[in-house]
Amino acid sequence: MNFQTVNPSTEKIIATYRFFSDKTIQQKIDQASSAYLSWSRLSFDERGLFLKKAAVLLEQKKDDYAKLMTQEMGKPLGQALSEVEKCVWGLKFIADKAADWLVPEIVQTEATKTYVSFDPLGTVLGIMPWNFPFWQVIRAAGSILMAGNTFLVKHSPNTTGCVLALEEVFKKAGFPPGVFQALLIPEAKVEKIIAHPTIAGITLTGSPRAGRAVASLAGAHLKKCVLELGGSDAYVILEDANLEEASYLCVNARMNNAGQTCIAAKRFILVGHHKKEFEKYVVEKMSRKKMGDPLDPHTNMGPMARSDLRKNLHRQVQKSIKAGARCLLGGQLPQGVGFYYPPTVLTGVSKDMPAYSEELFGPVAVIFYAKNEKEAIKLANDTSYGLGACVIGKDINHAEKVAKQMEAGNCFVNTAVKSDPRLPFGGIKNSGFGRELGVFGTREFVNVKTMYVR
Repeated sequence: MNFQTVNPSTEKIIATYRFFSDKTIQQKIDQASSAYLSWSRLSFDERGLFLKKAAVLLEQKKDDYAKLMTQEMGKPLGQALSEVEKCVWGLKFIADKAADWLVPEIVQTEATKTYVSFDPLGTVLGIMPWNFPFWQVIRAAGSILMAGNTFLVKHSPNTTGCVLALEEVFKKAGFPPGVFQALLIPEAKVEKIIAHPTIAGITLTGSPRAGRAVASLAGAHLKKCVLELGGSDAYVILEDANLEEASYLCVNARMNNAGQTCIAAKRFILVGHHKKEFEKYVVEKMSRKKMGDPLDPHTNMGPMARSDLRKNLHRQVQKSIKAGARCLLGGQLPQGVGFYYPPTVLTGVSKDMPAYSEELFGPVAVIFYAKNEKEAIKLANDTSYGLGACVIGKDINHAEKVAKQMEAGNCFVNTAVKSDPRLPFGGIKNSGFGRELGVFGTREFVNVKTMYVR
């Protein structure tokens, strides 16, 4: 069966691909299983050399990869270039650190020797999203491969060119055949692959709906899974914060990638009584975002990645407005070609509205007001998600104390929430479980083995 990738800015077809046949899928799985036998026996230094070579190749063609990303999912070119550069950093960092994070840990007992080793599991299936088509793959692949596993990647169909480009990078870097492979398969084939005895674990970045489905299948087959399922991050602006600076931070954290990021600043919670002033700053800065051709270096906001995503976002906005929310900016579908959605600001949002309870995956900011910090913390935690949170205030120690009360996997003070190769990344509640990156992410797909020698 054929499928196509479409440029969200022009709505023109980029390329046509064909999903793999069952025979090809089996061949890919067999190749991954065979490659695991030799790949898992290599030293950390040997595996690291492969990752560093891949990083060099990414660096050499970063402009081409950035352009491909922009064409497939609409990310402004500058942001796409930054994403490729982050991949280069991530690969080099994990290549250098994995040995320290996975070295056996000695435990003192009455035995002659006791230690805990971190051994690879086998082949891991990665189900990857379209919004960060290079980084999402690399942040999972780095740890999985350095641990000695092999990796099969089922990417979102609309960013197929990106995953094939990554596969070519790993191939040119000299990775043995089967260590890193792209799987061009429809969603309907995922269940069968998860059930395959060769697959030792699954990592997914996607929606809660997808996460529940994968967790159910993984549980049925007793396989480890890591799930990153989106968020509705709250940015709490304390009473001592500089409102203009806070609005700048919030708006930039909301609008990166046209708001299509799990850790975007989706809810601005203002503590105190400066509503009009804060609204003015937010609307002013949201209005400045230049929406247009993402290949134009002057553009800082591209289209949404797909027509269906824009349609759902507009439904959420309009339903909230009809239920009583106030729209301070945007909220209307623009005319013309491309899946563009204007910067939008909502306030007066209540619990019965989609803008309160659902993740708004696009350029829509929601402003809430709290009488005091206690109310702000309660409001911030009143969500089914728990991925990221941010607290903004001049008194750093106090802001940190507030941040510690946030129910999220990643809490930042006075800076936007982000993923970092040095730190574990993941969420709680409907934002999933398990971690990527850092020492904890590197130890997800390993056998934590106790060795006791008398």
